[in-house]
Amino acid sequence: MGTQVIHQYPNVFKIDANLDRLVKKIELLTYLNPQNIEKEKQRFFASKYTEVPVFKYKKLQFNPYELHRQLFSQRLELIKDEQIRKFYQEIIYYYANMIQCIETIGQGKKFYYNSLRVYGTPTDRDVQNARFILHFKEEENTGDMVKKYSPEDAKRYFEKYVEQYNFPLNISYSTSIAADAMVSNNTQSLLIKKNASFSKNQLLTLAHHEIGVHLVTTYNGLAQPLKVFSNGFPKNVETQEGLAVFSEYMGGALSLNRLKELAYRVIASDSLIKGFSFSDTFDLLHGQYKLEKNHAFTITMRVHRGGGFTKDRLYLSGLRKVYKRYKNGLPMDSLITGKVSLEHEDIILRWTDLGLSHPITHFNAAFKENLNTNKKLDFILDNLK
Repeated sequence: MGTQVIHQYPNVFKIDANLDRLVKKIELLTYLNPQNIEKEKQRFFASKYTEVPVFKYKKLQFNPYELHRQLFSQRLELIKDEQIRKFYQEIIYYYANMIQCIETIGQGKKFYYNSLRVYGTPTDRDVQNARFILHFKEEENTGDMVKKYSPEDAKRYFEKYVEQYNFPLNISYSTSIAADAMVSNNTQSLLIKKNASFSKNQLLTLAHHEIGVHLVTTYNGLAQPLKVFSNGFPKNVETQEGLAVFSEYMGGALSLNRLKELAYRVIASDSLIKGFSFSDTFDLLHGQYKLEKNHAFTITMRVHRGGGFTKDRLYLSGLRKVYKRYKNGLPMDSLITGKVSLEHEDIILRWTDLGLSHPITHFNAAFKENLNTNKKLDFILDNLK
């Protein structure tokens, strides 16, 4: 990166570096993943689905008030460029919201309202799309769907998969994550759930989703001149998760069952708005939709953790937006420059002209050609409202 750009925008780089130092501490999911999922699941099942799980969460490792104060003490008026100044103001509000989320985890409605500010609620259209997907008959499970691989097998599989990318893959095992595998942006590592078992299809899905998008955008973000690319733009989750599921589709890993999973997440998120309790949401999925109880528990836990967490509604709407973009023949490159969002694409493009952002270092391997052979999936994606 030319020192010339830094000399041109000294205050942008200074404030960006300050924010980077401050937000290193606030990765929401590390605080939001309950630490006693298995134990509470057994208790919930033993009580015939009546005793609501009491989840334990990681203790805060920073002072939220102090962090807020430091965020808002940034002297944004020193940034002369109006668009950049407004953008960093938006960033500060977004990170401040995130701190309020972390601060109120486990505090019921307090957390829920904070989480709504960051992730919003499912729209009627989202719910209609979810119901549309759930009308389709389950596919016959092929051998690829049988869960016969261990976390160690998964580690070997991911290490092989990442050979097509020129970045390191740090893998560690975890007992306290809600998903079977997830990327930690802060430590640039892939966490694998210690007691999970995986199917062949799931390994391919996770590889395209977690490595092909989440790690690619982590490393692309780190290669950008400004740290905001790796810490995250406001409202980046919908775009990032949409790209990640789209990557599964392009890589030939997306199944109808997986699409239904995303639809159930929307239905479960919607149940929060309707005031459903943990048991009510579980009953909706297990009792009415006939989802297997462990599966129903996981989806319910994901949306009720913390006090009500609507992030899961964004996968389906994100996929719809990214798929539409693909059908319109538009490139994905600017969307994988880091943890960025569709809404701010004009900023990324303008910053490229100004020298404040660079072309991407790592491409997504699955975006090169469409390997999906499932016509039903095409029909569904083409008809999402």
